[in-house]
Amino acid sequence: MAIPEGFRQLHRSRMAIRWGDMDTMGHVNNTVYFRYLEQARIDTFEVFGFPPSPDGIGPVIINAHCTFLRQLRYPGEIEVCTWAGALGRSSFEMLHQVRRIDAPEVLFAEGGAKVVWVDQRVEKSIPLPPQVREALAGAGA
Repeated sequence: MAIPEGFRQLHRSRMAIRWGDMDTMGHVNNTVYFRYLEQARIDTFEVFGFPPSPDGIGPVIINAHCTFLRQLRYPGEIEVCTWAGALGRSSFEMLHQVRRIDAPEVLFAEGGAKVVWVDQRVEKSIPLPPQVREALAGAGA
């Protein structure tokens, strides 16, 4: 999939494909791809200075999706590129692409999530804080 217009690349995360990521079929299990995307989101949030806060205010995902295009196998290292866009009052979209470091031209998976800013103390969405909007400036309509 092409990244839609209005999305801004935010971050690139590198991580190892671990032996334990594979299943009995000899490839990375489908559930592990969601862990890769999750780690890329967390890396991005931390780089921009707004990590998840279980007792405070911060990002929570309300849906996630992944399309598996090619099989990943151990050993190897992947890079997950993260984009953000479609800013709303309290939410925004994130997209990810997964590639092997040794085959950067090949797209192995793509996915994303809708992120909502939440006050965990009351379990309610809140408007995106100004510093988050600034960090994501130009990322969405």
